[in-house]
Amino acid sequence: MKEISIISVTLINIFIGYRYCSLTYKQEIKPALAMWLFFTLAVALSLITYMADGEYSFWDNILNTTDIFLVSTVSVFIFIYGDKSTRFNKFDTACLIAVLLIIVFWVISKNHIATNLLIQLILVIAYFPVIKRLIKSKENTEPFIVWIGMMLAPIFALISSKGILATVYSVRAIISVGLLLLLMLRIEYLYKKSTIKQA
Repeated sequence: MKEISIISVTLINIFIGYRYCSLTYKQEIKPALAMWLFFTLAVALSLITYMADGEYSFWDNILNTTDIFLVSTVSVFIFIYGDKSTRFNKFDTACLIAVLLIIVFWVISKNHIATNLLIQLILVIAYFPVIKRLIKSKENTEPFIVWIGMMLAPIFALISSKGILATVYSVRAIISVGLLLLLMLRIEYLYKKSTIKQA
């Protein structure tokens, strides 16, 4: 079962990365650069503190391991091919400062568990830019297929997760993505409803 979990999570994240980068390149979506940059910083530190907390391998937290490649690749594509609306604003800058403060906390304290849990909080905060964008634009700018994949990956990852921090990482992802999908569905519904009224 562990092998199935590892292969499934890896394949799902490869698909998500390819699809998201392709849509970004074609300008079919307008992802928030800030969110993906936060993900890159936080996911990398999450894996570092996870590995430092015990004798774990990269395979013991496969979601965190493959997420590093996913989020960093997507961040680069958004930076290069994203439109101007994907750039940082004051809200995004404040979130970035929070990420950097946690990194400083870890460097000073060397408390791997506390830092890892703070990172999970940051990974929740990382969704704020895309949530703000969705609410402000009043239309769904995110692809459902990608976020459904991002919901499935942590579910499969739970099968092979080793240690409480790996489990927390996956459960946090499931809850965060689930709530985002609900918001996307609501905005999609309201947008279609307003379009019908205007017709």
